[in-house]
Amino acid sequence: MLIDNHHRVHNYLRVSLTNNCNLRCFYCMPNEELPYTPPASLMQVDEIEVIAKTFVDLGVTKIRLTGGEPLVRKDAAEIIERLSKYPVELTITTNAVRLHDFFDLFIKTGIRSLNISLDTLQSQRFKDITKRDNFQLVYDNLLRAVELGFSVKVNVVTMKGVNDDEILQFVELTKNLRLHIRFIEFMPFSGNQWKNENVIGWQEILKIVGDAYDMVPLVRNAHDTAKKYKVIGHEGTFAVISTMTSPFCGDCNRMRLTADGKMKNCLFSKGENDLLAALRRGDDIQPLILQNIKSKAAERGGQITKDFKTADAFTMENRSMINIGG
Repeated sequence: MLIDNHHRVHNYLRVSLTNNCNLRCFYCMPNEELPYTPPASLMQVDEIEVIAKTFVDLGVTKIRLTGGEPLVRKDAAEIIERLSKYPVELTITTNAVRLHDFFDLFIKTGIRSLNISLDTLQSQRFKDITKRDNFQLVYDNLLRAVELGFSVKVNVVTMKGVNDDEILQFVELTKNLRLHIRFIEFMPFSGNQWKNENVIGWQEILKIVGDAYDMVPLVRNAHDTAKKYKVIGHEGTFAVISTMTSPFCGDCNRMRLTADGKMKNCLFSKGENDLLAALRRGDDIQPLILQNIKSKAAERGGQITKDFKTADAFTMENRSMINIGG
């Protein structure tokens, strides 16, 4: 078992397959011409499988594939097929641009839960945020995923002055669709133009929804990052991931593996352990994994104080979001 010094058991691994993406969301990617990691420096298929198996042997029961955009990787299908052999819940986070090419594979390999990133329901605003004109394709793929019976969570990075005027429109989607909308508070990362005044917090979002709908809170399960709610009479649900205003670190069970094989014990952690380099040297990577878990801070990587308004994305020691993995 992977247990940190705060007695938290870790059984959930998020694996970034690439820091490449077919969209250019400003809060994730510092600039249009972000240099990508050379392919030889990325984990190869065999290496991903070996590292993932090591985590499974240490008690991991859930693996989520992320990016960048994981489905732009040419060997994504092979990686999915290999990891599906292990006794884990295998899931994926995607921007859904290429989702239509993978539905059959997901069904074949047992992937039944998808997280789809979508920050707006307006075509022009989608283009403004992502620098790409793919809204209709993404939205159609989202609807198709629901139709095929996938459990679909929609991740909405919610920012004041950018898309906070669409909160009710997203909630309205849950009326007739079995969707799980998740409003994510804007978080600081290297180069992502974060300002505390752009954060729209959990309680603000609840007030907006509560003024328009009758809603009830849902039971929180262990390790949930989202505070969940349901509008009475709606098919789906909505939630807030309140990383900035009300963190949920107390029972965190998550670990991260970057596309270049570095292990991070928190989204905001400074330190990393290079599992890929150790693996290529022929070293046992289990001690590095255990060391990394033991060094995990109590809350938000030890870099953000209780008052998130003092956070500074320019001075935090971290990667850009695309280089961490969603």
